[in-house]
Amino acid sequence: MFGFTRPGTSADDDVFDMDFVRSQFPAFTEPKLTGWAFFENAGGSYPCLHAVDRLTEFYRRHKVQPYAPYPASREAGAQMDESAEALSPWLGVPADWIHFGPSTTLNVYVLSRAFRETWAEGDAIVVTSQDHEANSGAWRRLAETGIEVREWAVDGDGRLDPAALKPLLADGRVKLVAFPHCSNIVGEINPAAEICAMAREAGARSVVDGVAMAPHGLPDVGELGADVYLFSAYKTFGPHLGVMVASPELAMSLANQGHFFNAELPGKRLTPAGPDHAQVAAVAGVAQYLDAFDLHHFPEADPDPRARRTRVRTLIRAREMRLAQPLLEFIADTPAFRLLGPDDPELRAPTIALACKMPGETAAERLAARGIMAGGGHFYAWRLIQALGIDPEAGALRLSFLHYTSPEEVDQAIDALDALASGEV
Repeated sequence: MFGFTRPGTSADDDVFDMDFVRSQFPAFTEPKLTGWAFFENAGGSYPCLHAVDRLTEFYRRHKVQPYAPYPASREAGAQMDESAEALSPWLGVPADWIHFGPSTTLNVYVLSRAFRETWAEGDAIVVTSQDHEANSGAWRRLAETGIEVREWAVDGDGRLDPAALKPLLADGRVKLVAFPHCSNIVGEINPAAEICAMAREAGARSVVDGVAMAPHGLPDVGELGADVYLFSAYKTFGPHLGVMVASPELAMSLANQGHFFNAELPGKRLTPAGPDHAQVAAVAGVAQYLDAFDLHHFPEADPDPRARRTRVRTLIRAREMRLAQPLLEFIADTPAFRLLGPDDPELRAPTIALACKMPGETAAERLAARGIMAGGGHFYAWRLIQALGIDPEAGALRLSFLHYTSPEEVDQAIDALDALASGEV
């Protein structure tokens, strides 16, 4: 009908089991959501049943102060500890590298204070104009304390060119480079390992915002070489928490931000505001879902953690790229929309933002009339939206999806966008 390719069959169709995947998410059996296609996953994914069950179980059975010497408390502490232990093999780092905070924004804020106390006036840091404000604002504020803030600016397409980073590092004064693994607007996947290596060679630390990338397959942080990697559990099928990966050695080298009597505990130096205990316990449900996904799709495969990480990420990415293809083709053929970011699904995550002739929120409201749950606005990437020549007050329309999205829902989104472009809604 529209002259593009609908999601068809490919090699991973023989492996990927959509019925199984959707059975792992209670939202798909919720009557109030029937008929609605969820395309605002970049704002927060549906939670998996394993996380929901663990959260409910904790509130029912273990809602006491954890780590005390009585049974209910010991069980509560053990359930909380399970989360870091369960995530560890999926992130490729030891469990004691994993820290939980109330949000990624707060984790970065605390981290910026911890780093600042180890630097001298005149030291420099690099931030980008592609970032979500969570991984930009707190670092930029350090300019008020005598730190030089250098901006790694995007090009006209919203892309970060590693070649443009090199001169910013040339004088050896840069102490830290903060950048996104993937943009929540242009969707392009940055070469994080290459950028981390560039920072390391220049004597700088790297802080990677993985909030927009982690939902598409948890990264092997060890392979990336990031000093700090951050993402949000509520965008990776879990509760509303921020997850921060940083080694105990790094935590001990930074200024303590926790209570003075916890100063010798690496896991408490960078998360002074402890999040809800039940939510910490629920994060293990994310790993349980990935375990179940792997076992269902690859029952006879190599149980080695690295092999598991690779095959699960590969299958998820293949599924998402194939789902993205027809949507990107439709957008390319529709003059009413301007795609922000690359049109090649291999170069991006399926977070697809569009500039329209109307404010993004207005466009999202009109899509809702066709059963599409999408978002509109600047999505906390004000600087990027502005660099792309868009009024941040008007913002963009964003459709973002995950591996649990069905081909039929992609069709529904395309039909709704076609109606929007033609003025039918």
